Parts: sequence; C-alpha cells; structure tokens
Amino acid sequence: MFGNIGFPELLAILAIALLVFGPKKLPEVGRSIGRALREFRKTSDEIKERIEDEIQAAELKDIHNEIKKEITGDGEGT
Repeated sequence: MFGNIGFPELLAILAIALLVFGPKKLPEVGRSIGRALREFRKTSDEIKERIEDEIQAAELKDIHNEIKKEITGDGEGT
C-alpha cells in the first residue's frame, strides 16, 4: 500500500504530522484521510465496473451482429 516507504520513513512522517497537527487533531486528520481513501477506492471500483460493463456490452453486440449475419446469409459466399 505504501510502496517503497519503510518503517523509518513512516515514523518520520508520523512525527511530522504530530508536530504539524498536534496530538488532539491527529486522530481527526487520520479519520478524514481514511474516509477520503475509502471514497476514492469506491469511486475507482465503480468506474472500473462501468468500463467492464461497456466492454462486455460491446462484445455481446459484436456476437449478436455475427449471428445475425449468419442467419440472414450475409456471411456465406467466402
């Protein structure tokens, strides 16, 4: 999740956040970041699902057109 961030870097980030926001505000900031990440993940999953649905619909349309050509006889004569 954090890529190439190791434990020492993570501790440095937390120490800086503690100094910037203070101990009383830090939990609230953490919750806000958590909510934002959750919303981002949810939105990206929805977009991914819509793209997959569109791809599947296009494939089904192509299959439908191929079957229609075979039934009407347009695909013969090769």
